[in-house]
Amino acid sequence: VAIRKSISMKQQRSVAAAVSAAEADERGRHARPHSGQEPQPRPAIAATNTQNITVPIMGEGIRSAKVVALLKKPGYRIELDDALCEVETDKAVYPIESSFAGTMGQWKVEVDATVEIGQELGTILVEGADHVEGTPREPVAAVAGRGSIPEKPRPTTAATRREPALSPTITRKLSRVIPANLQIDARWDAIRKAREAAKKKNGRNAPSPSVMIAWAVVRAMEKHAPFRRLILEDETIVENENFDLGIAVAIEGDRLATAVVTEANRKSWNEFAEVYRKTVDETRSGRVDAMNASVVISSLGAFGVRAAAPIVVPPSVGTLFIGSAHREMLRNGKQNETAEVITLSLTFDHRVVNGAGAANFAHEIKEQIEEFMIPVEETRAAKS
Repeated sequence: VAIRKSISMKQQRSVAAAVSAAEADERGRHARPHSGQEPQPRPAIAATNTQNITVPIMGEGIRSAKVVALLKKPGYRIELDDALCEVETDKAVYPIESSFAGTMGQWKVEVDATVEIGQELGTILVEGADHVEGTPREPVAAVAGRGSIPEKPRPTTAATRREPALSPTITRKLSRVIPANLQIDARWDAIRKAREAAKKKNGRNAPSPSVMIAWAVVRAMEKHAPFRRLILEDETIVENENFDLGIAVAIEGDRLATAVVTEANRKSWNEFAEVYRKTVDETRSGRVDAMNASVVISSLGAFGVRAAAPIVVPPSVGTLFIGSAHREMLRNGKQNETAEVITLSLTFDHRVVNGAGAANFAHEIKEQIEEFMIPVEETRAAKS
């Protein structure tokens, strides 16, 4: 009997290095809403793009697999983490899950076909930005928010004005930062188990892995005071008992902004999950609040990016990049075993946090993720 294991789809695309969520917030402030005077405004749901389903890395030395089942038919609705198909190696049967919500496109392989790592299996038509909060979106038209998608992109002329990669404000703030970066791996088993249990209980309303990671980060921040701090432009360091958490969010026009969960540590699990979802949705819709988050979370996991060195911009003191889940060989006692892990990449401001403190904080996040369980009751009622 083949062993059954689960692994997320990795998008084999080249992406730029991760931009900081603080920069995202600065650029999001200047985003202009679509004009309501267009003769035929395009509904938001019409903004679709095609994402490829590819064969992920399934373990060291595995180069190919056999397709044993195609679980979704063209035109079927796809939810995040839905199993799309199953492939078999000489070691296990792997369900390949969707990293996007949308509609099943076309399969490009048949059952019993032998496929290689990275090979395209099919497509998903994605509506809007239903994936992780840090994922950039594809441009949907020559002019954002109007007309239909052109069959061929219009060439960029020499007269096109380009926005600087970093605004003057961000550049000024960065000039004062003393950045440092570290990375640590965390096993993904507990998050995957919690997600599967939540899906069985709540269906489409189940909290996403992103919410679970954010909750783990908040719990770690509670135990590590330096990462609850803010640093102002005059280099005043503000100590906080209650603190905000930032989440990088993709918005229209391939821009980024920061959703902010205010006083994240005062919220129960149910309240935190609801506020997280609501503030991310509102930020996607164009609302940008003042950004005073001590730590900001970013991710490009949908594109298979395992690690990055994000930048941190005041007043934040840290930016945490969440890599894509992947399988690695780990030592377990005297034996080696493959396990699903994520890489946590933490950039911090050395003016506020020292290296040992940052390492302890990263290790605490790792433990919170590896031991994660959805609270049964709202035992973390808001503090008075």
